Amino acid sequence: MNNFEIFNETNEKIDLDEEKKIIEFALKHENLKNVNFNVIFVDSEKIRQINRDYRKIDRETDVISFALEDGEANIDFEFGRLLGDIYICIPKMKAQAKEYGHSLTREMGFLTVHGLLHLLGYDHMTKEEEKIMFQKQEEILDAYGLKR
Repeated sequence: MNNFEIFNETNEKIDLDEEKKIIEFALKHENLKNVNFNVIFVDSEKIRQINRDYRKIDRETDVISFALEDGEANIDFEFGRLLGDIYICIPKMKAQAKEYGHSLTREMGFLTVHGLLHLLGYDHMTKEEEKIMFQKQEEILDAYGLKR
């Protein structure tokens, strides 16, 4: 059984029920079982602090993933694989939804799936990696019904 927790560390309202549905769909789509991770929604100041402290980039960003398996073999415990944490910045998410002209749900889904794929070892440091990862993201989002 998959186990994930969703936390909203802000006062901003977001649809956590929809977020749960997106995550459950993505996990099923990718045939993932017994994975454990967290999704934490934060404000601009918190994501900037995380980005500065862990990536040495002193600016706000939209999503940051901390993959515990990062380059290693799967970490299996009695309760399953421990993947890590996904941090999503709500103000950045809202601004990007407006900028790209799509719904807040579409942007939340994009950032969630993007973060989850990072936890699973996908990356976009090279053009080839980017092509693979972004194709996978769009496949999941389209199948869920969150088309561009």
